[in-house]
Amino acid sequence: MAWWPIGASLFASSEGSGLFIGLAGTGAAGGIAVTGFEWNATYALLALAWVFIPVYISSGIVTMPEYLQRRFGGERIRMYLSGLSLLLSIFTKISTDLYSGALFVQVCLGWDLYLSTVLMLLVTGLYTIAGGLAAVIYTDALQTLIMVLGAIMLAVRAFNAIGGYSNLEEAYLKAVPSKIVPNTTCHLPRTDAMHLFRDPISGDLPWTGMTFGLSIMATWYWCTDQVIVQRSLSARNLSHAKAGSILASYLKMLPLFVIIMPGMISRVLFPGLRGLMIAVMMAALMSSLTSIFNSSSTLFTMDIWRRMRPGASERELLMVGRVVTVLLVAFSVVWIPILQSSGGGQLYIYIQAVTSYLAPPVTAVFILAVFWPRANEQGAFWGLMAGLVLGLARMGLELAHPTPRCGVPDRRPWLLADLHYLHFAALLCAIAGAVVVGGSLMTPPPPSDRLRNHTWWSLSQEPPQHFMDGTSQRCPDGEWYPAQGYPWLFA
Repeated sequence: MAWWPIGASLFASSEGSGLFIGLAGTGAAGGIAVTGFEWNATYALLALAWVFIPVYISSGIVTMPEYLQRRFGGERIRMYLSGLSLLLSIFTKISTDLYSGALFVQVCLGWDLYLSTVLMLLVTGLYTIAGGLAAVIYTDALQTLIMVLGAIMLAVRAFNAIGGYSNLEEAYLKAVPSKIVPNTTCHLPRTDAMHLFRDPISGDLPWTGMTFGLSIMATWYWCTDQVIVQRSLSARNLSHAKAGSILASYLKMLPLFVIIMPGMISRVLFPGLRGLMIAVMMAALMSSLTSIFNSSSTLFTMDIWRRMRPGASERELLMVGRVVTVLLVAFSVVWIPILQSSGGGQLYIYIQAVTSYLAPPVTAVFILAVFWPRANEQGAFWGLMAGLVLGLARMGLELAHPTPRCGVPDRRPWLLADLHYLHFAALLCAIAGAVVVGGSLMTPPPPSDRLRNHTWWSLSQEPPQHFMDGTSQRCPDGEWYPAQGYPWLFA
């Protein structure tokens, strides 16, 4: 792939319908601080192209769990990470996109929520299954154009309707909705709504958490998540991967002006609604869901099914990938009722909170795998397990003790009431990293062949290309294609 469809696909894959509704809704509820989640991606994307992608290409891998398996050896880390990635797809990606897209159809057409969900699946499933990764990336490029132009048109109309930025700031602070449902904010605008950096203790999005905890989550998403990295690995060469990341970085600057502020304007112009971004919702939904479907099926077939059935044919792998996609969707639909009651009524906060419980240990393991040659399989595995136990404990407490509604005393445990989920992400990453370091130092160092081509300090200028039969080969045009040995990924 050339740089421009890669950059467009990176942007479109991250800006699904969940983000369109989530960002606009959180902007309407709390102001512009949520912009940090988007702008944080700019330097994470640069780290992806300049630091992580060279290592992945040098390793000759197709999936992120495969990288850890080559780096550390053994099977348990690869299997665990594949399973965790699939669970995160259900909890934070497929279910949220389905719910937000169905909500859009329900609001516009008055259809039942679950009937709308079935419609979303039919629309997105057909060309994902038929087209594969190449079709998804090129379609993403077209849909990025639709999203950007449509969102800009919406933003211009919204600012014209409210009379510009200065009027937005004044009117927003007075916007109390006339039609309300019980929520966590008492429906009152925050006095710090126009501040990007908020108090580290009382702020809803504290600047300390946005600086440290969010950076950990951004590194996980942009540098180690299969949905994102798979797009960069499809680049013609490293230069195209870097250019694609630069394009996506510029595009990630736009949401403040074309999603979040229009969401705030909607609070003023349409009190009682949550800032639904009507324009371009279908393009956002389709681009995000198709990317997740394709990457999730790749993870399962390459990292789980092929380990159970080494002799599986490409046709069998293709069929298994399609069945897995259907099962993931089914589980995601079942999860939707729980999603509706989570996150204090804000979809985007739910997505980020769940990610902060499960992703930081993965970030710690990948960073140490790339930059610390002494890290070994035992340390990495037990670091992941320790992080999983702590993350699930926090997630279980969150489900058992939801955020209290307005006017209800907060009697939640200290771990919930006084430790923001972004601060928890930083703490969880530090604990997992410490376990990895301690476990590695107490066990034998990894053999040298585990380090060659697999760390930042041992990059190869001519990385091996691993095919399904175990052979290696350089491509005729002199470039290295990480997925060239697996043509079914693009079929």
